[in-house]
Amino acid sequence: MIIRKATNRDSDEIISLISTVYDEYGEIMFTDGADKDLLDIKENYHLSGGDFIVLENKMGEIIGTHATLPKDISNRLITFRRLYLKKSCRGKGAGKKLMDWAVKWAIDQHFKRVEFWSDVRFERAHKFFEGYGFTKTGEIREMTDGALPYSEYFFSLDLL
Repeated sequence: MIIRKATNRDSDEIISLISTVYDEYGEIMFTDGADKDLLDIKENYHLSGGDFIVLENKMGEIIGTHATLPKDISNRLITFRRLYLKKSCRGKGAGKKLMDWAVKWAIDQHFKRVEFWSDVRFERAHKFFEGYGFTKTGEIREMTDGALPYSEYFFSLDLL
């Protein structure tokens, strides 16, 4: 498995991967709203102070994604986004590899804290986050920027 920086040329394959994950939960890809960032990865991540990477298998197929995005530079706060894995690759260390990359990237950029929200339906991911050391506060927010309304849990991790 190889981690590499995502480019705008990867957008269609990334959208396809994430759509497959959404399908597992009855969710719909919505590039006019919540998923619009995927249409221009360079602008929304690389030129916004963050990074977006893909994980490829030996055949060059994108099997995973992860992204970092500064949330509050003055307080050294960052958010993690877009951690998705092809279903057949879960539970085999690929998610940890992606999370290790994101945490190292954030520390290397001198961020002190990670905060992010995750769809309440992603229970397996939440167990992974908590096992990695993230705290789930119990705070829930209701979202209406997707094709369908959804709810998210809040997670955080102090880095330094």
